[in-house]
Amino acid sequence: MHRPRARAMTLAVRLAVGLGAVAGILGQPARAQDTPLPEPLAKVEITGSAIKRSIESETALPVQIITRDEIDKVGVTTASEIVARLSANVNGLTDGASISDGKDQRGFNSANLRGIGTSSTLVLLNGRRMANFASPGDDTGVDLNNIPAAAIARVEVLLDGASALYGTDAIGGVINFITRKDFQGLELNAYGLKTEEGGAGKRTATITAGHGDLSKDGYNLFAVADFQRTDALSTSQRDFIDKLRIPERLPHLLSGYTSPANIRLSADQRDYLAANGFKINGQPISSRLINPSVPTCSTPANLYLPTGTGGPEGCTYNYMGDTELYPKSEKANFLTRGVLQLNPDNQLYAEIALSRTKTWYAASSARVRAYVDASVIPAFKGYDLGSDEAGGDPEVELRIRLNEAGRRTSELTSESQRYVVGLSGSRNGFDYDIGLNHSVNVVRDRDTHGYLLYNELVQGISDGLINPFGPSSQAGRDLINSLQVNDEVRHARGTTDSVDFKISHAVGTLAGGDAALAIGGEIRREKTDYRPSALLLSDNINNDAAPEGGQATSYARNIQAVYGELLLPLTKQWEAQLSARYDHYQVVGGAASPKVGLSYMPTKTMLFRASAGRGFRAPSMTDLYRPTQVGGTAVLPDPVYCAVVDNDYAACAESWETHRHSNPNLKPEKSRQYSLGMVLQPSKQVMLTLDYWNIKRTDLIAEVGDDLILANPVKYASLVHRDPDDDNYILWIDQYKENRGAQKAAGLDLTIEFKGVQTWAGRFGGRLSGTYVTDSKIQNDKGDVYVSNLGRFVTDGVVQRWRHTLSFDWDRGPWAATLSNTFSTGYEDQNSAINLDDGSVVKPNHVKSYSLWDLTGSWQASKALKVRAGIQNLFDTAPPFSNQAYYFISGYDPTYTDVRGRRLFASVNYAFK
Repeated sequence: MHRPRARAMTLAVRLAVGLGAVAGILGQPARAQDTPLPEPLAKVEITGSAIKRSIESETALPVQIITRDEIDKVGVTTASEIVARLSANVNGLTDGASISDGKDQRGFNSANLRGIGTSSTLVLLNGRRMANFASPGDDTGVDLNNIPAAAIARVEVLLDGASALYGTDAIGGVINFITRKDFQGLELNAYGLKTEEGGAGKRTATITAGHGDLSKDGYNLFAVADFQRTDALSTSQRDFIDKLRIPERLPHLLSGYTSPANIRLSADQRDYLAANGFKINGQPISSRLINPSVPTCSTPANLYLPTGTGGPEGCTYNYMGDTELYPKSEKANFLTRGVLQLNPDNQLYAEIALSRTKTWYAASSARVRAYVDASVIPAFKGYDLGSDEAGGDPEVELRIRLNEAGRRTSELTSESQRYVVGLSGSRNGFDYDIGLNHSVNVVRDRDTHGYLLYNELVQGISDGLINPFGPSSQAGRDLINSLQVNDEVRHARGTTDSVDFKISHAVGTLAGGDAALAIGGEIRREKTDYRPSALLLSDNINNDAAPEGGQATSYARNIQAVYGELLLPLTKQWEAQLSARYDHYQVVGGAASPKVGLSYMPTKTMLFRASAGRGFRAPSMTDLYRPTQVGGTAVLPDPVYCAVVDNDYAACAESWETHRHSNPNLKPEKSRQYSLGMVLQPSKQVMLTLDYWNIKRTDLIAEVGDDLILANPVKYASLVHRDPDDDNYILWIDQYKENRGAQKAAGLDLTIEFKGVQTWAGRFGGRLSGTYVTDSKIQNDKGDVYVSNLGRFVTDGVVQRWRHTLSFDWDRGPWAATLSNTFSTGYEDQNSAINLDDGSVVKPNHVKSYSLWDLTGSWQASKALKVRAGIQNLFDTAPPFSNQAYYFISGYDPTYTDVRGRRLFASVNYAFK
């Protein structure tokens, strides 16, 4: 019964011993001042190892390095844009995909290595953790908006599991953003971007300053401040939206809430009106959903579309003609780092990183469902819908698109604070680093416009002040304005506090050199607080419903960890890397993560490497404790009810209500992964790397998919709640977080790099970085068959077979140019959406491959001044058509495409040094 407590005490003792060792190292007597100090060897630490090496070289683990120069060449300015260009990054969360009328974790920009989930990619800043995005949801990870991109010196991407060193979340790999550390002088940078068709323009300004030379002055103080503003982009600003022909291809994904309002009748009311000569578009009515304005329907956003959701006698609203594709945002980042050289070998450092990102999401205008007496509707003048002949009930349902209220706009603010104080250096042959880390993320979600008080709004419609069928009077418009909500509806705060240490030392000499041992540990406390507003909980905000079981929540947990790493240069050709880590999570329990890596270098131009290890992902506090969430499925058929209605999908397919439950008894996910690779460098100018990787996750923390539940009605009968008095029609579906099923992913990473090829026309270089996926599939429940999403959109996304980034560089004197390409292969579309009007399934579609070319050039006008300009999306390539129905945006997949089109950018950099 007391074993978890005993483990925790053991870990605490180990940490205390480790910290004591650090203190002992620092406490050793210093050398006499007159004793000459040997020139220290330059050592670097590469992501994936806790042991510094004398040179930066290829290791047993595949690490891609993106330099500051490479970032500048392609004209990107944010960490999210950097990550989006990684061929191994698939289905990360983006601003474009966040456009919605209310979705969890809106505003979260994330990385997703290998496409196995945002929660399985670890993002670090200078080798240490940051607080995760605070809003509760299915994905956990660092918001890339909180990374100070202007301060980045390089990005190291470890394309291998790393739980043996870093613990949880590192199953898919690690992205380590490393900032400048010894900058001197003053640097000013201004950047501007303008799109060819308008919208989504960007302006940035950066100030970088540093003072002090560590070797001469004994200190360095560095700071960078970066400010960015991006304009919104509306559907009306992009021609490709019309060319997607969404009303023609995807009429079932549009809306039946229109302006003028659609009217939903009872069957008796419809029959009464038809019998008494009421007509729509000159014809007797036969549908229950009607609109007296047919066929005009107040275009362009409101259409007469007989195959759409409005049906043949109603109007259909094309929300893709009245929404935003890209949000307006303002980003501010500040990072400062100070280093004090205590003596030639030891440093005291402190780091402060502050960021604030405001993003304004504007979805389509408000939709309202209201019930009014038919007598107030001008089109029904002379008809008595309250008569016995009409069923005795005069009330009708209105489905209104309230354009006068404006687009539904939310202001999402993500703020981050991170404070690190540490001590690092070398003493008596020991390398060490000890640090304290306090990191906070706060997310504020505010409804600012287009969201109205529901009860008062419906009363205004019933009273005739607000006109659902045309312009309202001044009194009606005044009422709408008075009902506008401006309220911080959700507030979330996440905090991470930790102390960590690591020590490494040579432990002997082998045939290949000095063997080294590193030990380290960490104590961490994570806390999350979530507070919905009183107004939200009152359930009186139109289009922003109160969460089921909604309440303020606060949870915290403690984590302890110890790890060790052994580097063994067995011979001049063979090197082994052994590592292991043990983590203990309060409530959840412990997890051990061992790993072994091996490299063989038969010649200086050839290296072979392999690694194998195990990893884990601890359940998030959202997984463990989140209150029940009410949502809905995609439109899916219910085979039980379909049997009652002769498999008529128009009657037995629906977006069914779901109740999603957390689970405090979850265990960690487990993984095993291995990789095999080689590095060839036949000359100083050319290098090739090829690595095969293979990952399997088990005990997946997941719910049974709603499509799987309905496809297996007997197996999952206990999860489906039915109405026995209505032919077992579904009332709701329960979905529980559980440890279930497995996931497999495998593929090849390829890089080809050539540089410094000198010719009469200048110096040339280039780089190809690509990922070819051979396997990507998931097992939804233990014992079930695996379902592949490789080259096929399944449930919430797709993993493309091949993705690459390609660049060609040229420079001559002060001039330089880069031509770059990002590419992903096509795939089989979702091909499962159902048109509820006629029961038809969407026409199958194959999404085309996607290729974007960029061209940039630079001029080093003087030692201090550098000017850069370029064209992004050189050929103005539009996103390919997709019939996916998972995201609010329709007609294309917003997770990997760029809607901005062709755009020009220019930057000026002036450095005083």
